[in-house]
Amino acid sequence: MGDGKVEIREYDPSDRAGTEAVDGECELGQPGGMSLHADLLGDPLARIRHSPAFVMLVAETSVPGGRRIVGVIRGTVKSVATGKSCPGAPALASVGYILGLRVSPSHRRKGIALSLVRHLERWFSLMGAEYAYMATDKSNEPSVRLFTARCGYSKFRTPSLLVHPVHAHRLRAPRRARIFPLDAREAELLYRRRFAHVEFFPDDISAVLGNKLSLGTFLAVVDHGYQWHGVEQFLASPPASWAVASLWDCGGVFRLEMRGASLLRRAAAAASRALDRAAKWMRVPSVPDFFRSFAGWFAYGLGGEGADAPVAAEALFATFVNMARGRAAAVAVEVAALDPLRLRLPHWRSLSCPEDLWCMKQLRGSTDGWDWAKSAPGLSIFVDPREV
Repeated sequence: MGDGKVEIREYDPSDRAGTEAVDGECELGQPGGMSLHADLLGDPLARIRHSPAFVMLVAETSVPGGRRIVGVIRGTVKSVATGKSCPGAPALASVGYILGLRVSPSHRRKGIALSLVRHLERWFSLMGAEYAYMATDKSNEPSVRLFTARCGYSKFRTPSLLVHPVHAHRLRAPRRARIFPLDAREAELLYRRRFAHVEFFPDDISAVLGNKLSLGTFLAVVDHGYQWHGVEQFLASPPASWAVASLWDCGGVFRLEMRGASLLRRAAAAASRALDRAAKWMRVPSVPDFFRSFAGWFAYGLGGEGADAPVAAEALFATFVNMARGRAAAVAVEVAALDPLRLRLPHWRSLSCPEDLWCMKQLRGSTDGWDWAKSAPGLSIFVDPREV
């Protein structure tokens, strides 16, 4: 084919067209069926630039008439809680996150993906990362084989990605729950006091909450007669049951589009939306126009306490879906496999991923011999919206 040696190097702005071509060749979906296309809005670094440290690598090879980019990988490094049981302050670790690994179909099975991962791991190590991890659909067998069989990663956690479409009508939220908005200072104080030990809680939570893409933090309380008198009093004397979560506007980073849908499917979805708009009282489970560019919102930092905390979580998520009307087509949240809050979160099974797969690898040993990558899962996990 005339291809020469593959070079792995850092992304340069002049590589934009080449990286966009690779991303476009690797849309998510079955060949010949529907596929999910992600538009990074002209910024190949969009999904990583909000993290404290990030890099994008490209794989380039020679072709007749010049050079061609045939692979890309993105990575970030940050300090997060490990969930390790210890007194006092939470145990922190520096972790590297791998996302956006893509190789052109014409250049697969040539070791390019493995080379990209190895180069990124070396960058992680230079940045002081103690662990590296990645997320993939557990049905993506080539990706799972690459990381577990060839790169030494362990299957680590299996959270669920739950997605609910946004309708013209409002979702019904439990009436027992009351919603209180928090400002960034209140939100940070609550998160650090209550969730700083949760796996993957970011040490720079203030940067997340203060980001322009963060749409706010909200507290749901299930406690008759409870009055809000500030976060300090809440922490000193919390209500019987409550839940908290924040919102992130993924549409400010990328937009999605479902391609390859039949005319019949498109027509049926359009009819459901028309009926929903005309008769909101019927509460038709309409399908948004996923077949044109659309934005999504992501709920992060979900957590709570008390017997009715799942009810409070349901109220929060229903509120988020209602807030998204006219602004986003879907709202998503990712929760740990053992998290009791997941039991009442409204979602569409057809749009959700019941078992996502996170894989992890220790890059350098700890002084006490403990390996987070081989630890048992906890009840909760903090999913950083910057990595969605």
